[in-house]
Amino acid sequence: MAEHQVNHPLVTLLSDFSDRDVYVAVMKGVIAQVNPKLQIVDLTHQIPTQDIAAARFCLINACPYFPQGTVHLAVVDPGVGSQRKAIAVKFSGGFLVGPDNGTFSGVLSEFPAIAAVELTNRQYWRTSEPSKTFHGRDIFAPVAAHLASGVALQQLGQEIDPDNLVKLNVKKCHQTETGVGGCIQYIDHFGNLVSNIPETYVQAKKWCVQISGMIIPGCETYSDAAFGEAIALVGSHGWVEIAINRGNAHLQMQINIYDSLEVVFLDDK
Repeated sequence: MAEHQVNHPLVTLLSDFSDRDVYVAVMKGVIAQVNPKLQIVDLTHQIPTQDIAAARFCLINACPYFPQGTVHLAVVDPGVGSQRKAIAVKFSGGFLVGPDNGTFSGVLSEFPAIAAVELTNRQYWRTSEPSKTFHGRDIFAPVAAHLASGVALQQLGQEIDPDNLVKLNVKKCHQTETGVGGCIQYIDHFGNLVSNIPETYVQAKKWCVQISGMIIPGCETYSDAAFGEAIALVGSHGWVEIAINRGNAHLQMQINIYDSLEVVFLDDK
């Protein structure tokens, strides 16, 4: 995380709302009603509908690039209106605001929580009688705005034990006799298939990927493969991914999230 503090309050937004409807704009309007001077950065609103795992992945890859004190508002909330907690969390890089459903578990695995509260203080909600279907507007957006404007975390509600926050059960990679086994954890806009195998496993090694009966060579850049050919490499996010040079690996290879793969280490001979 950057060491300098936020000179101007900053709020990021992440959701599965897309840009077809007005939901994102409405949340921005609520934030502006609290403090029109806040800066707002859209991380993405194209998370697949109710896909908490994708939200978790995108958030963990975005947070390290923002200055300390940033408030990250994430609303991918299939449990809206249920008994799931609405929370705000302080961590070394700033704050997280949203539902307690595992979205934040990736960030908090890298940057442990310092403190957490359940958002029970209705003074900081848009209304004391929030919609059962749009907590992003009525609870999370105003709370994020107040937090970014200097309201102390403890004022927002009842303190809770950060260790009890929901953790998403994301599959982990594992050692095999010939390399490392894993699965596809995310598919990006280009159709690149991002695995759950981190770069550390393949550094300074020769390797390939085996998946769905295919063997895909491990290289360094997309252009190391001919036009239309599959390639495996480490993406900018730090995970082994499968791509097709100037193509869409997801569509062309018919490989989906959670499909298994193996990175196989090759002899140097």
